[in-house]
Amino acid sequence: MNTAAVKDHIVQWLKDYATQSGMNGFVIGVSGGIDSAVTSTLCAETGLDVLCLEMPIHQAPTQVSRALNHIEWLRENYPNVRMTQVNLTPVFDALIAALPPVANEEERFMSLANTRARLRMTSLYYFAALEKLLVAGTGNKVEDFGVGFFTKYGDGGVDLSPIADLVKTEVYALGEYMGINKAIMEAAPTDGLWGDDRTDEDQIGASYPELEWAMEQDALGKTPGDFQGRKKEVFEIYTRLNRANKHKMVPIPVCNIPLSLK
Repeated sequence: MNTAAVKDHIVQWLKDYATQSGMNGFVIGVSGGIDSAVTSTLCAETGLDVLCLEMPIHQAPTQVSRALNHIEWLRENYPNVRMTQVNLTPVFDALIAALPPVANEEERFMSLANTRARLRMTSLYYFAALEKLLVAGTGNKVEDFGVGFFTKYGDGGVDLSPIADLVKTEVYALGEYMGINKAIMEAAPTDGLWGDDRTDEDQIGASYPELEWAMEQDALGKTPGDFQGRKKEVFEIYTRLNRANKHKMVPIPVCNIPLSLK
């Protein structure tokens, strides 16, 4: 990958899109992970207004510190960057208290994890509408179009996706080129939705390089029967998640009414 050229291309694409849309710039949630760090830096490079939101919900201190350190670095290097902290923990807790109890606690736990992402999306769009900004998405290609590892109408609810055509290893290459700090570069990827230290790999069962390989094999028309051992296991993980999460990756189905019925 020609990292410098890719960076310049994305920055120009962001700037052109915002300008043609008549918007002032971008708002982005900064989590302390590589995807949001790279995306926020690309937005900052446009010279347009960039509002970084740090939105903890029972967040691990290490995630908060990485996010704040990155935002401080952005503000030191880009005068167009601002930040606002929105503590969503009491909002989340109040919502839990208002919801009725359920029998299956495991399903409830998963639903509440996705609710965290949707509360953050709501906050991003509040500031977007208030200040005429575009919500910049942070999903990469494997997450958005491979295994569907995002929350529908949560972190998937955005106006534009600057890095969604880059796989995770390419995002890391871009981060290294742009000087993203070492703590973020070395941190294990996590969605930060659980209030503990579980990583993306813990949840998925495969690393991002493995998933990138599986995504390439799937595009070539391979099947699980073409592989053995760990490769077969990874490919089965990829294809299972791809099927299960397809509803996130395709347009909302519309029931078209025949003209004869109207």
